[in-house]
Amino acid sequence: MFFFYQILFIIIILLSPLIIIFRLIKNKEDKKRFLEKFSINLKKRKTGNLIWFHAASVGEFLSIVPLIKELEKNKNIKNILVTTSTLSSSEIFKNFKFKKTIHQFFPIDFIYFTSKFINYWKPKIAIFIDSEIWPCMFREIKKNSIPLLLMNARITNKSFNKWNIFENFSKNTFQKIDIAYPANIETSKYLKKFKCKKIKNIGNLKFSDNKDTNEEMLPRIVLSTLKKRLNFVASSTHQSEEILVGKTHLDLKKKFKNLLTIIIPRHINRVSEIKSDLTSLGLEIITRSSKKKIEKNTDIYLVDTYGETRKFFKIAKTIFMGGSIVNHGGQNPIEPARFGLNIIHGPNVGNFKEIFKLFKEKNLTFKIHNQNQLNMVAKKLLLKRNRKKINLKKIGENILKKSVIEINQIFKNEIKKT
Repeated sequence: MFFFYQILFIIIILLSPLIIIFRLIKNKEDKKRFLEKFSINLKKRKTGNLIWFHAASVGEFLSIVPLIKELEKNKNIKNILVTTSTLSSSEIFKNFKFKKTIHQFFPIDFIYFTSKFINYWKPKIAIFIDSEIWPCMFREIKKNSIPLLLMNARITNKSFNKWNIFENFSKNTFQKIDIAYPANIETSKYLKKFKCKKIKNIGNLKFSDNKDTNEEMLPRIVLSTLKKRLNFVASSTHQSEEILVGKTHLDLKKKFKNLLTIIIPRHINRVSEIKSDLTSLGLEIITRSSKKKIEKNTDIYLVDTYGETRKFFKIAKTIFMGGSIVNHGGQNPIEPARFGLNIIHGPNVGNFKEIFKLFKEKNLTFKIHNQNQLNMVAKKLLLKRNRKKINLKKIGENILKKSVIEINQIFKNEIKKT
C-alpha cells in the first residue's frame, strides 16, 4: 500500500507545476517560498539541538504558541523549527517575536523530499499537531530513530472511516507514533483501534492562551469608530456563510440602526468573491486592508488581514462561528469563549463537539439551523446579553504545564543518548 501511496504523490508531483500556478494565482502560495515544499531553498540550520513542530495551518499553529514560548526557556534547546502547510499560517507566524524559532513550509509527502528534509534538519524530536498524519514522513522519522509525538491529536469519525478503508496501512502508520496525546475522548478511542503504541491524556492544548505580549491594538480611529457602533462579528466564515450573515445584517438593521457587522473569513483569498456576494445584497462594504474610514452607512467591515481576530473579539459581545452551517465540522470556539462572547453556531460542529458541549453547559453557545433562527437568536443576544464571564486560564495553564514537562523529559532522554 505504501508503494501505491508514493505512486499517487508521483502523479501529484508531475502535475505540481499546474497546481502551483493555480494556487499562486489564487494567492494560496508564497511566491518566493513555495519551493520549500519540494525541500528546496531551506533556511540555514543553526548548530545545536533542534525540536521540530508540524502544524497544518493557523489554528494548529496558534495552539502551540504558548508551548513554543515555554520551550524556548530551555537552555539545552538551541533551535525550534515550525512547519506549516498554508500561506496564512506563515503570515501569522511573523506576528510573534520568537527567539529560537523559525518557520518552513512542510514538504510534499514523497520519499525524496521527506528524506532530504530530515537529513538537513536532524531534529531530536518530531512533534505533529492535531490530525497531521503523513505516512512517508513518519516512515522517514522512524528510519532515523527520532521520537515521534502526536500532540493534541484529533481524529473525527469521518477521518477514522477514511483511514479505516486501508486498515493495515493505517495501523502501520499510526504505530510509528511513539506517544499520542489525544485532544478528546473520541480520538483516544480511535487511536486505540489503530494500535497506537502509547496514549496519554493531558487535555486540549487549544485551551492555552496564545496571547502575544507584543500584540498591537487596532488603530485609535478604527477602535473609536467601532466603540460607537453596535458590533456583530462573524468569524471563520466559509463559502455561502457570508451571504447568510449579510442577510442577517439586513434583518437586524431594522431594529439596530447603528449596527456594524464585522466579517472575518476563514480564507482571505476569497475576499473578492465575498465582496461581490455582499454587494449584490445592497450592502456597503469596507475592507480592513483599504484603511478607509468606517462611515455611518457602512454595513460590513470585512477583515482581509492576517492575525487580527482577537482585536475584534475584544470589542464585541456576540459572534457567529463559521464552518458550522456548511458541512465543514465547525471552527474552534475557545478563543471567543476566552473573551466571554456569546457564540452562535450551526449544527455542524463535529470537529469540536466536546468543547461545544462544555460551552453549552456554561450557557455560552447557541445553536441555530437556518437563516430565520440566526436572525432571531442574534437579535435576542444583541438586545439583552452582555459578555459571559468564564475562566479558562487554569484549564489552559494545567494542560500547558503537563505538555512542557512531557516534551522536556523526552528531549532530555534523547540528549543523554548522544
